[in-house]
Amino acid sequence: MSNPQSSAPSSRREQILKEAARLFAERGFHGVGVDEIGAAVGISGPGLYRHFAGKDAMLAELLVGISERLLDGGRMRVAEGGENPEAVLDALIDGHIDFALDDRPLITVHDRELDRLREADRKRVRQLQRQYVELWVEVVRQVHPGPSESQARAAVHAVFGLLNSTPHLGRPGSLPGRTEMAELLHRLALGAFGAVADGGPEAGESVATKTVAAGVPGA
Repeated sequence: MSNPQSSAPSSRREQILKEAARLFAERGFHGVGVDEIGAAVGISGPGLYRHFAGKDAMLAELLVGISERLLDGGRMRVAEGGENPEAVLDALIDGHIDFALDDRPLITVHDRELDRLREADRKRVRQLQRQYVELWVEVVRQVHPGPSESQARAAVHAVFGLLNSTPHLGRPGSLPGRTEMAELLHRLALGAFGAVADGGPEAGESVATKTVAAGVPGA
């Protein structure tokens, strides 16, 4: 399945956003100047203002944009999965793994810089993330009807935390290749959901108690 979250930049505007995400992740929002972002895409700093009002606008588009794309991609996978909830859950996991492996800078930027957004943009991100979580919760409960809704939601947050750990997994050379890593993450995610389903109420409550909603995009 194609990955709508990590397609190659097809316009100058998308190139700017990609380089801004990389630089913000490496050096922090305040550690990067407009001129440096421009240099990364081969245009002058002032030339960026033909595309964005400034760094704040870039940050907002990055974080609102990825939340929108994750939700849209999730809805597409649910629609394509039809009456097979196991296949839908597999597709949701694969889609989020594509994001987690291919857009790691956005995870770092989200974790560090979300609070820098204007209140309206921050609320929009959180609204989109809640919808994304609830989409997963519904599918998880179709596959594993035993756990309560709150337990399923806690498991979804925990799985997001697992998948979104990719920026912290070590040097690229020390990890399996992309295909192997994607397969490993998929097995771990399925195992986490299965553990909640197999463990009964006490296991579910343990997950709910210990889970911290690790800033997703998507949680």
